Amino acid sequence: MMRYSFLICMFLCFTSMEAMADVKNTRAEYIEMWKDEAIYQMVTHKIPASITLAQGILESGDGNSTLATKANNHFGIKCHSDWKGKRVYHDDDKKGECFRHYKDARSSFEDHSNFLLRKRYESLFTLKITDYKGWAKGLKRCGYATSSKYAGLLIKIIEENDLTRFDKIGQNHIKKGTVPARSIEEEGEEVIAEKPETKNKKNRNRKKNTANKSNQFDDVTLSGRNVQVSDNRIKFILVKSGDTFESLAEELDMMPWQFWKYNDLDKSATLQEGSVLYLQPKRRKAQDDYHTVAEGESLRDISQKHGVKIKHLLKYNELSANYHPKAGERLALKANPR
Repeated sequence: MMRYSFLICMFLCFTSMEAMADVKNTRAEYIEMWKDEAIYQMVTHKIPASITLAQGILESGDGNSTLATKANNHFGIKCHSDWKGKRVYHDDDKKGECFRHYKDARSSFEDHSNFLLRKRYESLFTLKITDYKGWAKGLKRCGYATSSKYAGLLIKIIEENDLTRFDKIGQNHIKKGTVPARSIEEEGEEVIAEKPETKNKKNRNRKKNTANKSNQFDDVTLSGRNVQVSDNRIKFILVKSGDTFESLAEELDMMPWQFWKYNDLDKSATLQEGSVLYLQPKRRKAQDDYHTVAEGESLRDISQKHGVKIKHLLKYNELSANYHPKAGERLALKANPR
């Protein structure tokens, strides 16, 4: 009798394990899991959250595909010649094609955004960020997928699941100049958004992260280039001799207009060796409250130093666009500083 009971118990145990292995994400669960990340990508890279989510849903089968579960690849991005990370081989248009293998799913979302910043998809960024139909059709036209039904499938997913509601949230952040928190944090990475329940934790993390730094930057890696992150959490590089907007755009898979826009530069500007060149948009506010102007400093110098947009510096200090700061002057770096 005891042996019989033991066998029944073992059978139920294995049956339960098999059932757990077969559990799959529902579409609603996938959306809930990754909506915050899609909104974050929209704010930082200007890609509609609805498009990011719809592509993730379609390419990963709601996160249940082999590529998603085994390689954390939610967007079906293949290796290409510039990929230096891990690889996995999977049958797609051809047998045994090479796909990117990510350390975690969030890295897949970040790489998807960077992938769309290539020159090949430049036309998408001329569309309104609310034009999800234009983005869906543009992705197909630019060759993201080979299926003739790709755009229609994305549009259907967006409309059936009301994914444009997340575009509205992203738009509000963009208008306010705020950066939303990401739903799933990497170990040791702080939440960016200012939320009452996380503010104390954020301050503790900042102190911990800066305690052992010899300067104000953390080193990171991007496309083999020595890329750094400022205290205002913006990726940047220091310009080297011989760098041009075109050469850097090719090297970092970006577009020249991004450098001009992110750094408040004219198209006719030339790069100065040793200067800071941001690879992401500057923020609405700086970490510091004020800046005391040094001899010869311009508004752009101050903007670059603190990673805050010039238009906000003008607004906080009630200055005109052609204003030239004076040495010793104290300028606010955020609204209502202490």
